Amino acid sequence: MIQELRAYAGVLRHPLAGRTAKPRSVGQTMVIDKGLGLDQTRALLELAGEYIDYIKLGFGTAALYPERMLREKVALIRAHGVEPYPGGTFLEVAVLQGRLEAYLEETWELGFRTVEVSDGTIELGPGARERAIRTARALGFTVITEVGKKDGAQELDPAAALEQLQADLGAGAAKVILEGRESGKGVGIYDREGRLKMGAVERLVAGLPDPGAVMWEAPLKAQQQELIALFGPNVNLGNVAPDEVIALEALRCGLRSDTLRLALVNGKC
Repeated sequence: MIQELRAYAGVLRHPLAGRTAKPRSVGQTMVIDKGLGLDQTRALLELAGEYIDYIKLGFGTAALYPERMLREKVALIRAHGVEPYPGGTFLEVAVLQGRLEAYLEETWELGFRTVEVSDGTIELGPGARERAIRTARALGFTVITEVGKKDGAQELDPAAALEQLQADLGAGAAKVILEGRESGKGVGIYDREGRLKMGAVERLVAGLPDPGAVMWEAPLKAQQQELIALFGPNVNLGNVAPDEVIALEALRCGLRSDTLRLALVNGKC
C-alpha cells in the first residue's frame, strides 16, 4: 500500500515527537472489530490504516461471517498492511471441543496469519497453553497471547501475570496483551470505574523483561491518555474502537489538549 502525503506535512510538527512509523514493534494499535462490513472496513483502512497494526475480529464473531465475505475482509485488511486475527475466545471454544489443530488449520486456510491464544474464560493449564502457542507457531502463525481473566471477580495477580507473560514469550509469542475487555471496567488492570490500578501496573512494569512486548487493552480515552503519560506515545494499546483510531493517534502525537500539555511541560512543542 502506498502512503499518501498527510495534510499539513512540512508545515507543523507533532508536539509529541518520536512517534514510530509502520512497520513497528512498539507504538502498535490494535482495533477491536465487533462486526464491521466490507465497506466500513475499507473506509476505516483508507482513513486510518497507517495508524492500525492489528484488527481483532472480537470474540468468536469470525464464525458468523459468510465464508466468502470473511476471506475478502481478511485479504482487504492485509492488503493495507494490517494484520487481522480472530479473538482468543474463539480459540478457547476450539480447545474445549478438542479441535485446536483443525481450528488453526482452517484459520490459516481462510487467510489469517496471526492468531490469539488466551484462557480468559476457560482454564488452560501452563502445559496446554504452551502447546497451543508452539502448535500455532509451527504452522507459521504470529502468536499474540492474552493474560488475565474476563471475570471481574478474579483479581489480577501481578506476580502470576508476569510469570505467564515470560512463559508466553519464551514459547514464541510476539506480543502479550493484558486483559481489559472491551468495556475497560472492573477487570484486569482496571477498577470498576475504569481507572488504572496503579499498584498493579507498577508491579507489572517493575518486572517486565521488555515493555515493548506488552500491549495494554485500553478502550477508554482516559486510559489511553494515562498510559501515554506513563510510557510515552509509543506504548502498545489494544481494544481501540474503530471510530476512535484517529482520536487515539492525536493523543499519541500531542494533537489533543490532554497530551499537548505533556509537550508543554517538557518544553517540546
